[in-house]
Amino acid sequence: MKNFKSFVWVVVLTLFVSMPVFAQTGGRVADNLSVPSKILKMDRKYAIYLPADYETSGRSYPVLYLLHGSGDDQSGWVQFGEVKHIADKAIAEGKSTAMIIVMPDGNTGQRGYFNSPKGDWNYEDFFFQEFMPFIEKTYRIRAEKRFRAISGLSMGGGGTFMYALHHPELFSSACPLSAYVGPISLEEASARWEKQYPGISKEDQEKYFARHSAPELIKNMPDNQKRAVRWYIDCGDDDFLYEGNSLVHIAMKKKEIPHEFRIRDGAHTWTYWRESLPTVMEFVSQAFHQY
Repeated sequence: MKNFKSFVWVVVLTLFVSMPVFAQTGGRVADNLSVPSKILKMDRKYAIYLPADYETSGRSYPVLYLLHGSGDDQSGWVQFGEVKHIADKAIAEGKSTAMIIVMPDGNTGQRGYFNSPKGDWNYEDFFFQEFMPFIEKTYRIRAEKRFRAISGLSMGGGGTFMYALHHPELFSSACPLSAYVGPISLEEASARWEKQYPGISKEDQEKYFARHSAPELIKNMPDNQKRAVRWYIDCGDDDFLYEGNSLVHIAMKKKEIPHEFRIRDGAHTWTYWRESLPTVMEFVSQAFHQY
């Protein structure tokens, strides 16, 4: 009996000591961090997911920049996208390599991830000249093209298209989800920009259209860039942005640009994007891995 009681106490103590370990499994998320910007003349917020072993491993990690949609901020993917739960599960199941996920705020001051045609709000300059260098110096990130990917939903899908098309030398993979692909035609763009940016010239409209329409950028892509980025494009069959995403797919097919194109059952909802994120993490991991 004495030996049995001793055995019970050993089991109880083992379980008690182990409990904090189980409680601490999974990654860590912070969603109210900030970086100062001289370009935008203000502090900019961001959220970040650090994998479970970040504090103990001492190693550097690949990075996924994950952009939110219109009306959200850096906390969107954390709160509504459930990024921690999804990333923890994908990594634990071996579908994704451990990675850092960075979620910038594109919704303070002016909304969007691009430079203004008037030059008074240069968010894209901020992202590449200030934000990305800050992140990759602050955290243990493998700051090479192969270990850097980008994804985003809706407005963030548009940012994903533009950033990867403008800078194919920086991203190994790009995964636009339910993306706003930019204006389909110059006429459509002009009608909106004349209201949004009073006084913008026709010449500036043409230049801005050529740089911010995904179909236009794809049509004019140099042959030596066709395989520079791995593309995964995903949009629901009931999404109001379905047409633009389909046109991008057609443009890529005509240009013979390798890409994955998925149309699934769903609409422009967080339910759809939460289902997309594990596949995005698996897709970008294929470039991060060593085979």
